[in-house]
Amino acid sequence: MSDHYTKHDIVNSVPQKGFFGHPKGLFTLFFTEFWERFSYYGMRAILVYYMYYELSQGGLGLDQTLALSIMSIYGSLVYMSGIIGGWLADRVFGTSKAVFYGGILIMLGHIALAIPGSLSMFFVSMVLIVLGTGLLKPNVSSIVGEVYAEKDERRDAGFSIFYMGINLGAFLSPLIVGKVGMDIDFHLGFAIAAVGMLFGLIVFIVTKKKNLGLAGTVIASPLSAAEKKNFIKIFISSAIALAAIVYFGIQYGFLTFDSFIATVGVLGILIPTIYFIVMYRSKKTSEVERSRILAYIPLFIASVMFWAIQEQGSTILAAYADTRTDLSFAGITISPAWFQSLNPLFIITLAPVFAWLWVRLGSRQPSIPQKFSLGLLFAGLSFLVILLPAYFGGSNTLVNPLWLVLSYLIVVLGELCLSPVGLSATTKLAPVAFSAQAMSLWFLSNAAAQAINAQLVKFYTPENEMMYFGLIGGASIVLSIVLYFASPTIQRFMKGVR
Repeated sequence: MSDHYTKHDIVNSVPQKGFFGHPKGLFTLFFTEFWERFSYYGMRAILVYYMYYELSQGGLGLDQTLALSIMSIYGSLVYMSGIIGGWLADRVFGTSKAVFYGGILIMLGHIALAIPGSLSMFFVSMVLIVLGTGLLKPNVSSIVGEVYAEKDERRDAGFSIFYMGINLGAFLSPLIVGKVGMDIDFHLGFAIAAVGMLFGLIVFIVTKKKNLGLAGTVIASPLSAAEKKNFIKIFISSAIALAAIVYFGIQYGFLTFDSFIATVGVLGILIPTIYFIVMYRSKKTSEVERSRILAYIPLFIASVMFWAIQEQGSTILAAYADTRTDLSFAGITISPAWFQSLNPLFIITLAPVFAWLWVRLGSRQPSIPQKFSLGLLFAGLSFLVILLPAYFGGSNTLVNPLWLVLSYLIVVLGELCLSPVGLSATTKLAPVAFSAQAMSLWFLSNAAAQAINAQLVKFYTPENEMMYFGLIGGASIVLSIVLYFASPTIQRFMKGVR
């Protein structure tokens, strides 16, 4: 690390008590991410409807299937950009500055959406939010890992608390932004999302010095003077080349929605593959770290399968809520955007239970691969549940909303087995020279999943939904079984990490 600070020095600079028995820095990171997720998930709760609702309804009037694919690609790019954010944090300005710069770009992106305009403003916002989230999201999670000692038994519980903060913001925002956006005006809803990100920036700036100490300020592997010059040249050349490709692609018709979606789909698989190879072959990676990288690969694949199901809650299940669900229930009219609050609501309720469970079990808790296999099992079951309404009532009748509620509940059980554990495992298994970038790699599993989803959603129709949900859910359960039996072998390659 630069400045000759060790991990021990960083941990000692952070007040270790002050937030539910955890390091005080967790307070800063909890509320920064709370407001960032409020802003992102508020925007996302109404974005797909904004795309396919007619112009007369305040939307963009896109084809629904195209809107679902764009939504998946949007999510994929958001997480894919994390690899850039992680690299910049590790090599250029550190994780703390990455969080700050990212928050500014996200806020500007939501402001662009709040301006009544056209499809062009949508794409401007897309670029800003993609780049901003790539800087903020992996790096704020990486700082959480820095405030704990390597063998601190509070680490998994700390990530679960942090994850609860994420989901508290994600729970409230669809209720507020969804109500305003769907019932009053989409652009006003996006404006509320922008204000949420502003609050997150204020919390981070005001409290970071006192609560975080050195966490987030140390550049893991800084560029040399020669490398900086080379980086600037590559950055400028790449920006010019990309601008030329976009311009001539649009002019001559080879850059279309379909070709763009296909390209992102290929990148979603190719980029993490290349990244695993680079980390494994790096001279900065020790033999123990190489073994841990090999152990991380099956966990990464399992994560892709899980997120391929979970992320369809904002695409296929969002459309399902809008077009297939009876929105009159118990004497009230339900907004379809409100279903986006179910996933975080269940996480808020159950995350403390899981955090307590892992601490209570201590050394007797399931291994990391076993927790991942449980996550895949629940994800598969959540899709098998949602095919039942069509089996019992056909594809032409409106579905009781409780079926959707049950599906979201089951997938949350899987998420709590896999996602916070995956964040924690990544900080444990990551090579030292790639600490922030490894966290970006974890989020690339989500990018790969959503890139795949951009193609999968094209096959969904109400008429074939039983086969659609059944095949994907069944594949997840099969992979869960394979991973469970491979767990002892994977555990050996982790070299002491549990």
